Amino acid sequence: MQPSPVVTLNRAVAVSKVRGAQAALDMIDPLESRLSNYFHYFGVRGAFLMQLGRNDEARITFDRAIALANTSAEAAHIRMHLDRLMRDSQPRATTASKK
Repeated sequence: MQPSPVVTLNRAVAVSKVRGAQAALDMIDPLESRLSNYFHYFGVRGAFLMQLGRNDEARITFDRAIALANTSAEAAHIRMHLDRLMRDSQPRATTASKK
C-alpha cells in the first residue's frame, strides 16, 4: 500500500534535511497532478526550489501557493518567502559601483 500524497509530502520535508532539497523535490514532483489544488504542496515545492537557487521557478510556484491559500495567514506566510526571494535575488552593489 502506497502512502498518501500528503504523507509523502511530509516525508519529503524530513528527507530535505538529511539528503538535500533535490532529493526531496524528486520525491514530490510526481505528486503534482494529485496535489494540484493543495496549498502546502506548492509552498513546500517553492521552498525546495528556492534552496536550490531556482528562483524563477520558486517565484512561480509560490504565486500558485498564494492563489490556493485558504486564509490570509497562509498567503502572508508565502509572501514572506517571496519577499525574501526577491530581496536575495537583487544584484548587490559593489564597493566600486558605489563610488
